Amino acid sequence: MTIGEALRDLKRRLDLVGAPEPGPEAEWIAAHVLSLPRTMLVVRAGQAVDPPLWEAMLRFAERRGRREPLQHILGSVPFCGVEINVSPAALVPRPETELLAEAAWTWLTGRSGEVSVLDFGTGSGCIALAIARECPSVEVHALDRSRLALELARRNARELGLDGRVLFHEGDGFKALAGKACFDLIVSNPPYIPAEEIRMLMPEVRDYDPRIALDGGPDGLAFYRQLAAEAPR
Repeated sequence: MTIGEALRDLKRRLDLVGAPEPGPEAEWIAAHVLSLPRTMLVVRAGQAVDPPLWEAMLRFAERRGRREPLQHILGSVPFCGVEINVSPAALVPRPETELLAEAAWTWLTGRSGEVSVLDFGTGSGCIALAIARECPSVEVHALDRSRLALELARRNARELGLDGRVLFHEGDGFKALAGKACFDLIVSNPPYIPAEEIRMLMPEVRDYDPRIALDGGPDGLAFYRQLAAEAPR
């Protein structure tokens, strides 16, 4: 079997199980297993695929057939120019979240003196780590109530060479900040799905993203109210 044939077969299998984008997803799986950039798959379309590698692709396709998120299968997702590790411990970063991170570091860039920022509900750490990369002089704090999410965020910090650049705090709300009580900027992408609507989400989100990262209370605004009430002081 060649790479081109493998891609066609993977696309067919993913289409049959209802994957939203079977073509691109087949490319991501093949590129990951073959350790190739996606752009090289076409160039090497006639290259043979070793049977063990094809079997690995089939295992990934089978997991995708259970609607496990492709990001979980591959283990990471691109975010602001780097690869962020993902797991069921935290929400998979969305492309739109890159706009939030960029808005934060743009606001922080060029400010003088001691500047600090808090990422409220950091999850995988993607926003805090993006800010730390772009603003090396800024003191970055990241808060989350999930210990598993913080373990993932710390792993991402280590693997991106940012260990020690972000101060992580575990707890439910601002009271967990251990005396650090003043920030120039608070950035957050909190849970915002109304509780009763979670059951109607796509299986990739409903069944694999942690509920703690989705459930925004009865109307989806619980964390926005908390931020509005507690953040000013």
